[in-house]
Amino acid sequence: MALFSLFLTDSTSTLLLFTLFVMLLFFSIIRCKPKAVTNFPPGPAPLPLIGNLHQLDLKRIDRSLMELSEKYGTVFSVQFGPQKAVILTGYDTVRDALVNHADQFTGRPHVPIFDEITFRRGVIFSEGKQWQDTRKFVISTLRGFGMGKKSIEDKIIEEANLLVNVFESHKGQPFDTTRIVNSATSNIICSIMFGDRFDYDDETFIGLTSMVNENIRLIGSATVQLHNFYPFLGFLIPNHKTIIKNLQKIHNTFNDLLKATKETLSENCIWSLSEALIMRQQQEFGDQDLELQKRNVVITVTDLFSAGTDTTSSTICWGLLIMMKYPEIQKKVQEEIDRMIGAGRFPQTEDRKLMPYTDAVIHEIQRFANIVPMNLPHSTTVDTHFRGYFIPKGTHVIPLLTSVLYDKTQWKKPNEFNPSHFLDAEGQFVKRNAFMPFSAGGRTCAGETLAKVELFLFFTTLLQKFHFQAPPGVTDLDLTPRVGLTLVPKPHKVCAVPR
Repeated sequence: MALFSLFLTDSTSTLLLFTLFVMLLFFSIIRCKPKAVTNFPPGPAPLPLIGNLHQLDLKRIDRSLMELSEKYGTVFSVQFGPQKAVILTGYDTVRDALVNHADQFTGRPHVPIFDEITFRRGVIFSEGKQWQDTRKFVISTLRGFGMGKKSIEDKIIEEANLLVNVFESHKGQPFDTTRIVNSATSNIICSIMFGDRFDYDDETFIGLTSMVNENIRLIGSATVQLHNFYPFLGFLIPNHKTIIKNLQKIHNTFNDLLKATKETLSENCIWSLSEALIMRQQQEFGDQDLELQKRNVVITVTDLFSAGTDTTSSTICWGLLIMMKYPEIQKKVQEEIDRMIGAGRFPQTEDRKLMPYTDAVIHEIQRFANIVPMNLPHSTTVDTHFRGYFIPKGTHVIPLLTSVLYDKTQWKKPNEFNPSHFLDAEGQFVKRNAFMPFSAGGRTCAGETLAKVELFLFFTTLLQKFHFQAPPGVTDLDLTPRVGLTLVPKPHKVCAVPR
């Protein structure tokens, strides 16, 4: 069974399995039996103690849920240990919930690991008016500091130029692109948050990006999933301890940066998003709840740093790996770049509308890579009637993005990398409603506009300057992802040969 096979490969398997059994038995005896809900979405019958965990691959839950959807439909339920969750699958159902019934599905459930690292504050995991106000402020401030404007485009072009220099330094020899691409994309959000970028070899910067990436990977691990289902197991799970330890260091670093920002803060001259956040807290709270103010700001900064770094850099790394895998597609992209831009200048955002094939390839990279397969968790904000079922207020809801980006009714060849998904018969770019890598509705990614500009400028600049190929002797490029909260390429090396 999937649940127990996890433990058989873990060095602490015996202790964890025994403790799990004893504590779950105790828990099942003392817990109150939940009230039956009339017309709740159907699902597989749960077992005592473990619910439906025996039917799920905890390393790729999204795939298991896709299989269950074939039997139980696009709205069904599963039980993760003692907790019930409603699963939404397929483009029509997910869009209906997140867009047409947005107010009912914008809540965030109590997921232990997320509660522990965000305290339900910030811009991603807060709820209600606090979330609405913070999100509105962050989006407005991001726009004020250049998101969607020429000023941020210039910063991205400058960073892309520096990234090219690093790639050139390897002189066509194999190297791992992960850290350096991660640093480049992270510098864009840092320039907005702190008004400046970091050097790629800055130890503080390297530490921040490394710990954030490690936490994102560990949060999606099978053992941390078990902690979410049975929180009392946290003290037995090394991954959980590592996440908390990393988070403390991350917060300490950001607190130091914010302290330096506050010392030079002038309300008549706001140069960065962090200054704007501090000023907002001071205006709302004055000298009251200073520790709460500091926590709110540092969690929001951590949210933005994490979201602005991981998914964009992972998408670029996926793009380079896929170009190596499909050299004929890489060649067509480079032909379009040469034809529309040439070699004498850097790509600009306005070039995108004249480059339908390149635009289609970037969109297909996002669809195929399926970076956030499970989406971030949602919950119902009120008792909700949806598609013939009753879903009580506060129910954990998973709008499964895998099921949208790989929906057989929306994509001609969902399991293949196929840029024609975004091209018409004349080779012109076409938008697809089922393209939802940033989710949809009220909880869509706040930095979507910024991410789209980054992806186009970084990707086209790298393809303009280099031909990407596998290291000598590597004949089979593996597109199987390394699983975490996000799906990233497995460790690999790239040869960036100057064109």
